[in-house]
Amino acid sequence: MSAKFEVVSRFADDAIALPTRGTFYSAGYDFEVAEDVIIDPIEDLCAEILHTYTGGSGVYHIEPVNLDEMAKLTKTARPTLVATGIKCQLDSDQYLELSVRSSCPLKYWLILANGVGIIDADYYNNPDNEGEIFFQVINLSPLPIYLKKGDRIGQGIIKHFDRAINDKVREVNRLGGFGSTNG
Repeated sequence: MSAKFEVVSRFADDAIALPTRGTFYSAGYDFEVAEDVIIDPIEDLCAEILHTYTGGSGVYHIEPVNLDEMAKLTKTARPTLVATGIKCQLDSDQYLELSVRSSCPLKYWLILANGVGIIDADYYNNPDNEGEIFFQVINLSPLPIYLKKGDRIGQGIIKHFDRAINDKVREVNRLGGFGSTNG
């Protein structure tokens, strides 16, 4: 088998374009935005986290927080998940690497929150979201940015990987979508 892009069922009737390569020599498949979305500036997200952290007191004597505490603070103020309406069926030794298009940081001040996204083969058709691919986007500009359906936001490169000789896994099967492998 080889990798295959498909439209997820929630966008089956919405004329979602499958990812395409821009030229014959392009490594990445361009992904489009599946639905209109506004990406708020990072300063707004930070202000919301600080407000939650301080209880709205306005006093910002900041003590370090651990990962569990930060996870609680970011329940509402998170990078924007930009829907693509696409899933990707991969072989067991393949993954899809996601990045923003090279013009995004330069022209629009948009970056991926996770730097590079990794879509594992077992993300396909997971019970949480059918394996829909999202881009976790942060807006570094001081202005909200409106993305409209069809805007090309990111790219995916299909890659092969090897396993270590002493390979061990913590979980046999993925049970969900984002963060389901306890990372």
